[in-house]
Amino acid sequence: MQTSLGFVAPGYEGVLSLFESFLAEDSRYSAQLAAYRNGEPVVRLTGGPEMAPDTLSGAYSCSKGVAALVIALLVQDGLLDLDKPMAHYWPEFAVHGKDRLLVREALSHQAGLLGVEGGFGLDEFTTSGAAARLAAAAPAWEPGRQFGYHALTIGILMEELCRRTTGETLQGIYDQRIRQPQDIDFFLGLPEDLEPRYRDVLYDDDPNQPWVDPLSLDGLNSNAPASTIMELPNIRSVRAAGMSAAGGVGSAEGLARLYAAATTGVGGAGPFLSGGTITAMTREQVWGLDRSSGLDNAFAVVFMKPHPSRNFGSHRAFGHEGANAALGFADPSYGLGFGYIPRRAEEGRTPGRAHRLAAEARRSAARLS
Repeated sequence: MQTSLGFVAPGYEGVLSLFESFLAEDSRYSAQLAAYRNGEPVVRLTGGPEMAPDTLSGAYSCSKGVAALVIALLVQDGLLDLDKPMAHYWPEFAVHGKDRLLVREALSHQAGLLGVEGGFGLDEFTTSGAAARLAAAAPAWEPGRQFGYHALTIGILMEELCRRTTGETLQGIYDQRIRQPQDIDFFLGLPEDLEPRYRDVLYDDDPNQPWVDPLSLDGLNSNAPASTIMELPNIRSVRAAGMSAAGGVGSAEGLARLYAAATTGVGGAGPFLSGGTITAMTREQVWGLDRSSGLDNAFAVVFMKPHPSRNFGSHRAFGHEGANAALGFADPSYGLGFGYIPRRAEEGRTPGRAHRLAAEARRSAARLS
């Protein structure tokens, strides 16, 4: 007996069975799951307490993948060249040895600009003022020589590149060129009238967490003045501003449709990104031990790439995971667009539920090929 709401297309029964098993084993489990294949919805499931098919919730760093699709449009339009120095578009950036740092290097976490001492104010992140402070900062390492996850500041870099090349905000471009025309239920800036659909992300605080030195690399990386990064999308001003690093909110259906629209097209329309643009944006740039966290990571231009510890797709897949284990990605090898958003933060990476569901979706698609 199916306890979740929604459907799976013929051949995807294994995805339904796995999702149902998660609901059966944990009474607190709530999540949305969606997948498109070749532009058509094949999975739409919702289950658990206080989670409806139209619920919007926080997806944390999945926002980076959403914002990266805006950067991809600028590359496709010829407004942004990944092989030009950041300073070509942003002259003030060319201080403290950052003058030769390429756009592709900065957007693959190689800039060494994890944060600024004292942090940014919550109302500052999406402003030119934050960009000016970051441009003036000295990097934590020789730019372009190693990489470390820029958890919040990569959003500032993307947003300022949009201002410099178009005169518009990243959030505005996303809304006008992607979200509205593609009917995407994911927001970088949640309108006030949609607030009733929003539900806070639930997470368990660990009182025994060790102290994080605010002047360490890890401390700089989480330099938002909030009690924890986990609180960010639950703050109305953050989700209203739609900070592109971690402030996006939406549904799993929105994430899946977004990645499908970019790569295969939906509803009979063609994809909004060309094959050449997808190749340029999603070729792996760095892999290895992350200087910030000490964990293994792999990145293309902004997008996460699969690797053994984050094995969400084929070698051609690209997307982004969030701090609550939300996951959105496209896998051109299988024609898939995938979205997963849990109500309660859970374990991410390869052992996590999102990755197990992604593997089952790929297995189903492979069987139907």
